[in-house]
Amino acid sequence: MLDSLRRPGVEGNLEWLLARHGRRISALLADIRDSSTADVIRDVSGVFHFAAQVAVTSSLDDPQEDFEINLGATQSLLEAVRLGGGSMPFVFASTNKVYGDLADIPLETTPDSYRPQDEATRKNGISERRSLCFHTPYGCSKGAAEQYVIDYARSLGLHTAVLRMSCIYGQRQLGTEDQGWVAHFIIRTLAGEAITIYGDGRQVRDILHIDDAVEAYMRIFRNIDRVRGRAFNLGGGPGNAVSVKQVLVRIQELLGRRPEIRFADWRRGDQRYYVSDTRAITEALALPQPRPFSRGIADLAEWLTRSARTESGGSQLVSAQARP
Repeated sequence: MLDSLRRPGVEGNLEWLLARHGRRISALLADIRDSSTADVIRDVSGVFHFAAQVAVTSSLDDPQEDFEINLGATQSLLEAVRLGGGSMPFVFASTNKVYGDLADIPLETTPDSYRPQDEATRKNGISERRSLCFHTPYGCSKGAAEQYVIDYARSLGLHTAVLRMSCIYGQRQLGTEDQGWVAHFIIRTLAGEAITIYGDGRQVRDILHIDDAVEAYMRIFRNIDRVRGRAFNLGGGPGNAVSVKQVLVRIQELLGRRPEIRFADWRRGDQRYYVSDTRAITEALALPQPRPFSRGIADLAEWLTRSARTESGGSQLVSAQARP
């Protein structure tokens, strides 16, 4: 694995991996932008490309760095694979932000969530047939990168595929305001700290437990010859569609304490509603039904509660203000 360990606290996850898997893990601490990282490609049987600048807010503050990490480094990795023979699977983690803010979808407002007026969209979610619409430098860099990944399969014969991810959550996630918001909400609540909601809290996402995400990545890796050059949505689907308000209610039920909430203005590029239509990837890879969000959040809350008690008084639980 190659990682820069930029996020505070994640070095603990590396220590856990090394303790759990020993010599099966070979860790290289480096920035994905370093030219020398391409040399690593020559010695592997496949690439799962998760390295990214993950925050819309950071992309607005520093579009150049966002471009270099998300687009420039991705193209360099693709070239390294191509020059190395191009036979290994290359699976790229993209984002639902490639569909833009989805402001053209008419929504109904309920007391605790938004939902589409269109019955088919309510039933199935947003499909891969929807036109791409890149918003914010983050959306542009990730969207352009995934198009390179797809075209390297089409034009240059590489064995690549793209997964457009919705919100992933689960144990060992150290959530922040920009990524990992479900974990972040729990961390802030355990610490007795306020949570800032950008918008009104009715925004809806389909959340997917990390175990289900890993299963999808492994299946696409093993079946790359059948799905090469394709982009799939990956999320919890309509069965795991939940609003920010609904997640906060579940956290209160689990922890027995009410999170302190503050509200702030909507942020640029925010989607009021995004739920993945997962029928294509489920059919292509025969994926099992994902873990129900209510049980998954309970598992995460249990792990974070235990970690807060044992990890040096909770020092590993680094957080900031939350944004879904």
